[in-house]
Amino acid sequence: MVPLPKRRTSRARQGERRAHLGLVAASLVDCPQCHSPKLPHHVCPTCGTYDGREVIEMEKSRKKTTE
Repeated sequence: MVPLPKRRTSRARQGERRAHLGLVAASLVDCPQCHSPKLPHHVCPTCGTYDGREVIEMEKSRKKTTE
């Protein structure tokens, strides 16, 4: 048999144990090229640049043509 706890863990002790498990919002920085928010040390999803150079070639926005 495996050992079992003799007493129920109170909500206060349970909260103390889980105090460091809270979620933290992601920190965002402005892209130096297009000034849109992006994650630090990541390629900008809007313009595709990283460290002042174009890493990903982004498609230009296509205009809808009505026929």
